Amino acid sequence: MKTTRLRVVMRGVEPAVARVIDVPAEATLPELHDLLQAALGWTDSHLHQFVTAEATYGIDLPGMDVWPEDQRDEDGARLVDLGPRFEYRYDFGDGWIHDVEVLGTGDAAPGCVDGQGACPPEDCGGAGGYAELLEVLAKSTHPEHEHMRNWVGNRLRPFDRAATDQRVRRVVGEVPESVRLLIDLIADGVKLTPGGRLPRALGRSMQEHRPHWYPLGRPASVEEDLMPLAALHDLLRRVGILRLRHGVLAPTRAAADDLAVVRRLRSAFEPDTFTTEITGLAIAALAQYGPSTSKELAAHIYPFLGKGWQINGRPLTESDVANALHQHSPIMCGLDLLDDSDWHVWAPGPSACTLLPRATMLADVWAQE
Repeated sequence: MKTTRLRVVMRGVEPAVARVIDVPAEATLPELHDLLQAALGWTDSHLHQFVTAEATYGIDLPGMDVWPEDQRDEDGARLVDLGPRFEYRYDFGDGWIHDVEVLGTGDAAPGCVDGQGACPPEDCGGAGGYAELLEVLAKSTHPEHEHMRNWVGNRLRPFDRAATDQRVRRVVGEVPESVRLLIDLIADGVKLTPGGRLPRALGRSMQEHRPHWYPLGRPASVEEDLMPLAALHDLLRRVGILRLRHGVLAPTRAAADDLAVVRRLRSAFEPDTFTTEITGLAIAALAQYGPSTSKELAAHIYPFLGKGWQINGRPLTESDVANALHQHSPIMCGLDLLDDSDWHVWAPGPSACTLLPRATMLADVWAQE
């Protein structure tokens, strides 16, 4: 993968906060936003912008005025559009500004090369407020010392290059092994059954690698015997990783590009939808707190869903969340986000921290509590 090396410096902050990171050269601005959040240590709790001498890029907010009025939608832009130097602005209330410089070509894989300084806590009042916070924390006799120390908790941690490198790599993402297995099995094209499903031989090949996908423990007869496989097949066709032509299913050109595969898989999880919310919360909880029953998992994530979710005109309940988790568990298993090999308890799958950036970031936030 081609990467671009960036130096990111937080403006006006002492002690200095800086990161040197390698990011995919073809990164989109939404992807770059996630990478900068991970590298710096922010929690993606506020709005952001990318600012160059020629243009400002940000999130398109339907029905809301943006500043400046000629702000461009970042969804249609990439890192290369920003030029050699640009600003990354985060949290318009606190007003954090990061000066970003393109240093050139990076290493073969994305990651964090170097850095210094702890990321300030969210909502501490910007550079000025952060300076005051550090002053209070440094004086045990200050009347606000104990209160501010409790408020900060363990959020003010020294820079850890290895941990930051891991976060950046996780945000870039990896193709789930289950997806790669299916792509490889279909590499030369397979003829679907008259009902449009995968042939028995292919289903049994996947079953060899994921035997728990068929809890009855006997050779699968039809694709639907392996519900995660059926869900994965449908999703990969929907996002354009597999394509059917003249009755033959085969990988598209995008299937050979890991970055493209990860992008397309992530596109299946539309922002601000119920499915995406409960999936992200569930995977984050499993990644941080470990295995749990579906009922325990629903109880844990229910308070984080926020108000406003309804079913048939009534407020959502924990039982509704548990039912929804069971409904969506086949695709979570199919993407290796969830491991249900022990049907009594759900555990994080091998892709729990490398496919959904928001879930990974949320797990990191919970780890700091």
